[in-house]
Amino acid sequence: MAKYPVQQLASLAMTSMLLALLELIPSASAVPIANDPNGFETIPWGSILAEAGNFVRIEDAGRLQTYELNRQTPLLGAIPIDSLRFTTFEKKLGRVTVKYTGQTSHAKILTYLESTYGPLDRTPGQIAAGPVKVYIWNGMYTEVTLRFESGLERGIIFFESRTLPERLKDETATTAF
Repeated sequence: MAKYPVQQLASLAMTSMLLALLELIPSASAVPIANDPNGFETIPWGSILAEAGNFVRIEDAGRLQTYELNRQTPLLGAIPIDSLRFTTFEKKLGRVTVKYTGQTSHAKILTYLESTYGPLDRTPGQIAAGPVKVYIWNGMYTEVTLRFESGLERGIIFFESRTLPERLKDETATTAF
């Protein structure tokens, strides 16, 4: 039986643990956005939502405010969703958060996002296969990140301005449901 110094055993154990953890982390390949909308649907990044009559402020955390559409069923395109929230930083729109449930909704939303921002790279290994799937679209001004937990059948999408995300990420957690 070969004898290994304690350092080599510790290194081997650490490497094995790291490889096991990497298998649990979902991988994602970013898709470039060909025609960046520089905003969310028809609302440009940096818009002042407090001045628009169709938004109601639901949270005020100093430099960050969160809004919802006033008396409207939340939709992404024409797809019903659970919630649609608009986050401003120093009164300027910088993030839109969409939450939804169900595999059927997920399939429709994925089709909508691919038709709007570009098709996903479906080469084997480019999309994570597992309980959590992450899809990313990157443009010059906009980043779209979708995270779907298949076991719980719930998804969250972040539409973010690429000029404000550093400030927004300092203030809020982007992975919370």
